[in-house]
Amino acid sequence: MRIRPMPGVRVTSVDADGRLELLAASSTGPASYRCGPVGTAMWIALRQHDGDSAAAADLLARLWGTGPENARADLDIWIEEMRDAGLLHTEPAP
Repeated sequence: MRIRPMPGVRVTSVDADGRLELLAASSTGPASYRCGPVGTAMWIALRQHDGDSAAAADLLARLWGTGPENARADLDIWIEEMRDAGLLHTEPAP
């Protein structure tokens, strides 16, 4: 499975402190969401790996000097939070 941004979700900025801002279309108008530096790294890793969460977690584990299982657990929690917010969804792998 691949983790993808919902249609209408786009990055508007990443500031100097590594905070990502997303803009999402909604029935009540555009909504803005912010991620801290860890969430920003997770977003970028997922996008770099075409939504492959296992590959993204492996990259994050190497960058952060932690075990892949720890990075995967943190990434899975973050993905669920982003799904709950309507920012990400799952698609079948190609």
